[in-house]
Amino acid sequence: MTQVPTPSLTLTVNGQTIAVQAAPETPLLYILRNDLALNGPKYGCGLGECGACAVLVDNKAARACRVPVAAVVGKSVRTLEGLGTLATPHPVQAAFIAHNATQCGYCLNGMIIATVALLHRNPHPTETEIRTALRHHLCRCGAHLEILAAVRAAALVPA
Repeated sequence: MTQVPTPSLTLTVNGQTIAVQAAPETPLLYILRNDLALNGPKYGCGLGECGACAVLVDNKAARACRVPVAAVVGKSVRTLEGLGTLATPHPVQAAFIAHNATQCGYCLNGMIIATVALLHRNPHPTETEIRTALRHHLCRCGAHLEILAAVRAAALVPA
């Protein structure tokens, strides 16, 4: 039996061009976590329901557990690690820190990514627009009020 070689795919992740060996249908999340050691996107449900694995693909939020790696070839992928640094966090990251918008932190990646995507397309969202943008991101700890406060604060800070 002949082995089919795994293709090399070229990705742009957090501004860096990276070649990975992967079957085209491999979930992007597996490449980000296992091959690139990026731990911002979390494996939550594996079904695209919880939002823990969210990343930005061309500035739009996407569920990395459901996106095949081949679908992001030629696009820009940004993870939580690509938003800011410890010394200079992204304004959304800074707002989440300032408002203590986390408890266990598992949803944090998805909430921040969804917020960045929201503010990219709508810099001054209403309360309803904020709630709509975050409604499919599961948070079981109960940090909802702090998360909403952080998003409202980030909307007032230029990104």
